[in-house]
Amino acid sequence: MRSTILKFLGIIIILAFTKPEEVQQFQGKAIYFSKSKMELGRWGARMSEAQKKQIKARLKNRLEKEYVLNFNKKESYFMEEEKIDAISGATDSWGKNFSQGNQYKNVQDNELVQSQEFYGKRFLVKDKLQKIDWKIEKESKKIGNYLCFKATATIPSKELTWYDFAWSDLRKAEKKKDSLGNDIEPQIEMTKVEAWYTPQIPVSHGPGEYWGLPGLILEVTAGNRVMLCSKVVINPKDKIEIEAPEKGKEITKLAYQEVIKGKMIEMRNNRGRRRR
Repeated sequence: MRSTILKFLGIIIILAFTKPEEVQQFQGKAIYFSKSKMELGRWGARMSEAQKKQIKARLKNRLEKEYVLNFNKKESYFMEEEKIDAISGATDSWGKNFSQGNQYKNVQDNELVQSQEFYGKRFLVKDKLQKIDWKIEKESKKIGNYLCFKATATIPSKELTWYDFAWSDLRKAEKKKDSLGNDIEPQIEMTKVEAWYTPQIPVSHGPGEYWGLPGLILEVTAGNRVMLCSKVVINPKDKIEIEAPEKGKEITKLAYQEVIKGKMIEMRNNRGRRRR
């Protein structure tokens, strides 16, 4: 424990003597690998192991992803490395409608700008960064060459996947009545998040929606998803340009969710009419 504290103090001393121009030029690139567990719900109980393996192979591109995070002291740009489906030889066009687009974060100005494509239309989602009340824990561990410290938080689940959709979202959004006929507000689902950050890389960035810790976030576990940094390059030879996306219809996160909801209700209604 004493050696950990001494290392932490050493990092603070180094930062205190860093020249302003060096801080300004500081930039880097981090590669993350994301893996999610397959959730089949009640349908899984009816499937054989062979069927589960087949579905898992088909959904591999959705369950396993690779991302790149470019960053400097105040800005970051997060994007997915697109992969070809090993089975069909094509990209996942359906899943792309509900996947996370290229994301720009400015932690100094509390600004989020994210490019999203939904059924052929391009949107530019502009909003504030999701506030995260992190709790710094006592545990530490090494990730690669970096000493990392643990932090935890509880975040509204929809704030982490606001660009995504599940048919259950429509059922949850429908108003329910109590015994007196009054509307019952739907319960807000929360997700427990565990993050590991390193003060050795003194930026407040992280992958996806995660940010706000005193060091780059190298690992995140949230629900059934884990994101782990596999490589970090600090001050690469080729200068990294970080700019916010500019193309698309400007919209807020909440308004974008309403667009998705409206389209999926339309699809459901059209499907119902065809069955008659």
